[in-house]
Amino acid sequence: MASCADILRSEFPDLDGELFAYVTGILHGSGADFESVDELEEAVGELLREVSQDTKDDGAIREICQRLFNTLQLDEGQAQRCSQVLLDAPIQLSQITDGYGDSNADLLPGLLLKRGQTSMVNAKKLEKAEARLKAKQDKRLERDSLKSSGPVVLEEASASQASSKKETRMESSGKNKSYDVRIENFDVSFGERVLLTGADLNLAFGRRYGLVGRNGLGKTTLLKMIASQSLRIPSHISILHVEQEVAGDDTPALQSVLECDTTRESLLREERDLTAKISAGRGEGTEGARLSEIYAKLEEIEADKAPARASVILAGLGFNAKMQQQTTKEFSGGWRMRLALARALFARPDLLLLDEPTNMLDVRAILWLESYLQTWQSTILVVSHDRNFLNAVATDIIHLHSQRLDMYRGDFENFMKTKEERLKNQQREYEAQQQYREHIQVFIDRFRYNANRASQVQSKLKLLEKLPVLKPVDKESEVIIRFPDGFEKFSPPILQLDEVDFYYEPSHYIFRSLSVSADLESRICVVGENGAGKSTMLKILMGELAPVRGIRHAHRNLKIGYFSQHHVDQLDLNISAVELLARKFPAQTSTSWMSQQITWTWRPLRHWQRP
Repeated sequence: MASCADILRSEFPDLDGELFAYVTGILHGSGADFESVDELEEAVGELLREVSQDTKDDGAIREICQRLFNTLQLDEGQAQRCSQVLLDAPIQLSQITDGYGDSNADLLPGLLLKRGQTSMVNAKKLEKAEARLKAKQDKRLERDSLKSSGPVVLEEASASQASSKKETRMESSGKNKSYDVRIENFDVSFGERVLLTGADLNLAFGRRYGLVGRNGLGKTTLLKMIASQSLRIPSHISILHVEQEVAGDDTPALQSVLECDTTRESLLREERDLTAKISAGRGEGTEGARLSEIYAKLEEIEADKAPARASVILAGLGFNAKMQQQTTKEFSGGWRMRLALARALFARPDLLLLDEPTNMLDVRAILWLESYLQTWQSTILVVSHDRNFLNAVATDIIHLHSQRLDMYRGDFENFMKTKEERLKNQQREYEAQQQYREHIQVFIDRFRYNANRASQVQSKLKLLEKLPVLKPVDKESEVIIRFPDGFEKFSPPILQLDEVDFYYEPSHYIFRSLSVSADLESRICVVGENGAGKSTMLKILMGELAPVRGIRHAHRNLKIGYFSQHHVDQLDLNISAVELLARKFPAQTSTSWMSQQITWTWRPLRHWQRP
């Protein structure tokens, strides 16, 4: 086999003598350090590309580096084989063991070399190998220590998409004026977990899509990938993702919404500057013509109607006239989320992304939002678990499951019916094909060794190969919640409020003369506008707040469990789920009980991040 020098001379006949000596010196001097062809290419590949003067592409250079790497590996193996030494004469093992430990203690190592011959081990290479091994061990120990005691590094989502030369060419030429969104053959992952693979997403302009699927499959992550442009979308399509609440500052709520229209705001700002310049006598004579253009554009975009439209949106989401004039820093997180939704609705983007928009809304605001979105002119992609909301808003449903996206026409009810029919048809088709395969296989097994039926067996084998591979239907696992039996019977009243008054400020009562009672058979739903006192009433029932007037009565053996809107504030994110349960119910959380009930994952709660 040719040496490295022969390969270089044959592939690069015009290689300069000094460069040839330099490259061969690297290959022979550090050949044992190259653990892969990638390391060798990194060392000499760039130099070889310059020497080739563009006559060889990256693939050819890669192939030459592979040949050089194989040659170095072969030379190293031959050197190792040559280092083996023959003995002068046969050795009897009994002679070694009889006297081993006394005068012949160093006899066995001496057998490896002939008399008077020195070791063939390369000390420098041995030191380099030991250093590399030690570095790898130190790096592994450092990584393990960071995992166990270092700060938590949250996993991040990533997306990849196959490129299309046609779309790239249209985008660069500026000929793509369509507002349809077409994302083909893309993958989405969250950390090491794959959420979508080879998926396609087609959103027709003017349609309203509901994205549904089980929690944790990647619905929110998909919206984030679209909003962050991690998935390629034409640049002329404007996108708004309602995800974070509005930052609190001194801007009034109404003005905060109006500022979303950047075109209107820039025109108004320029109009004020020009007017001030004319009033101060610093005009240059061209201000009048520019003001005429600004007024024409403002009239074209109906700038005078913008405050009324913003006020209607805010009122629909629950902001009264007084609240619309309050600064954004005066609102709670829930109201700021409503304000973010109002800004998105006012901006009217080409693609509106909504993630659980009904979570922070009361019934009246939800009904208003349903009505408002039904007249939306551009495209909507909404994630929601509210069946009624999807039935009222969505024209299409996108089902995320099994790392893919399936499209359905119609609202959520139509999606459920169509999905059941599709699953039944797929199951019937799969079962029919399995029976057909078994029938053919029986024939093949029966006449496999029959010479008279050889041609028929071959045709059956080809038929089996051509059959499409169908997979059984993946049915989503059902969530079953079981409540313990045999609980203690309490005599009523179990929990009661009698003629209760409550206020945070004496000038503003939350409620007066409130009377509520519950027994073991009660299933009560509390509804009302935000700020009416629903959560306050629950806190009084639990005993966290004391009524100003009236009586709260609770059974002495009553235990109350509470799940609040902002439940994360009640959790210690530095402990695991098992430790949290053990602290809450120390008597019921023995190790044997937990091992029988569920397989626990010992991770701090802050590791559980929603994809």
